[in-house]
Amino acid sequence: MIKVSVLYPNGEGKTFDMEYYLGTHIPMVLQLLGDACKKGAAEQGIAGGTPGSAPTYTAMGHMYFEKLEDFNSAFSPHASEIMGDIPNYTNIAPVIQISEVKL
Repeated sequence: MIKVSVLYPNGEGKTFDMEYYLGTHIPMVLQLLGDACKKGAAEQGIAGGTPGSAPTYTAMGHMYFEKLEDFNSAFSPHASEIMGDIPNYTNIAPVIQISEVKL
């Protein structure tokens, strides 16, 4: 299984509309990816590793697929629509991490 993580780094002047992300963006993405996406998750950062510190990431989205090819074939036809929606909820350039789930 692979996990595609979309990470939104925290920082001064950065904005993120979690309501839009959860209510509009994520449902759209899951609908477009269809059955290829086995599971999705969204997280909101609340603190960093040291007491009182800010979270490293304002938000994170995760999608799970059986294999990388499943992600690529599901995402590619819809990439411009999915990526084009980002300015509707944030001014943060997301960082993408694709990982193989080991446990």
